[in-house]
Amino acid sequence: MRHLFIINPAAGKKGTTRQLEALLDKLSVPHEVVYTKVEGDARRFTEEAARPGEPVRIYACGGDGTLNEVVNGAAGQAHVAITNVPKGTGNDFLKIFGPEYRTLFYDLEGLAAGPEVPFDLIDCNGHLGIDVVCAGVDARIAADVHRYKDWRFVSGIGAYIMSMLEHILFKGIARPMTVQMGDLHWTDKPASLLCVCNGRHYGGGFMPVGEAMPDDGVLDMLLVRQVSLPTFLRLVGKYAKGQYKRYPELIFEYHGQLVTFSAQEPITVVVDGEVMRDTAFTVRMSEKKVNFFYPAGAGYQPVSADKTS
Repeated sequence: MRHLFIINPAAGKKGTTRQLEALLDKLSVPHEVVYTKVEGDARRFTEEAARPGEPVRIYACGGDGTLNEVVNGAAGQAHVAITNVPKGTGNDFLKIFGPEYRTLFYDLEGLAAGPEVPFDLIDCNGHLGIDVVCAGVDARIAADVHRYKDWRFVSGIGAYIMSMLEHILFKGIARPMTVQMGDLHWTDKPASLLCVCNGRHYGGGFMPVGEAMPDDGVLDMLLVRQVSLPTFLRLVGKYAKGQYKRYPELIFEYHGQLVTFSAQEPITVVVDGEVMRDTAFTVRMSEKKVNFFYPAGAGYQPVSADKTS
């Protein structure tokens, strides 16, 4: 079995690359290490490693963006398995493994020998994601988070809060969209946000659908209608904790395979941290899956998936 570590030196705080290299020096499993330099390198390294057709385990050492590139390079290939060493500041997808995910996934010996499982993927206009696709004010907030991440004393969730305040206070919450998901036909009406969940976490701390599972063949979707600023501020904490069922008059839910949405003006959409802009999107369950491996003893079942709270 080949083991390839793809390290993104730009991900995470200063010193994380040296910390990871020190762990790799002690790793008993024969392995290779490559470093990304520009956007797209992680996908290219993954595709090159997969090309011979031999079994390979690929470690995306970075944040959600690095993982997303590796996902797109490995999708649909049965001989390839991937994982994420949480070197980034967010690593939202790994939060499905619980609050100790960083400790678990930095145990490289345990990770190298861990089990693997095929995970579902989201197809968003041809680009694949493993975690969450969002559109609306949540996506616009996420797209501008980078502007605050380098501020001193601003944490990952702090950067999201700063960007959120900018957008909801000064740029407006809702935008007209036409959305079709299941029996819901939302035609050219203002909507605050739309999320499509395969994983459970995004935005540095938001968990809109706490029962979402990455291997159940279902995408969990929420559409939030136009709300006033006071209602948004009252609702956002509940939304972040997965309490959407308390507000059926404001939040529409659908659990299925497909959603389409469009608008006259370009919509900002974020797929696992990757920003896309277009006037029309089709988001569906991909026919492809990706093998994901994790440390033995770790689990990704919801700890307390309260579907009625």
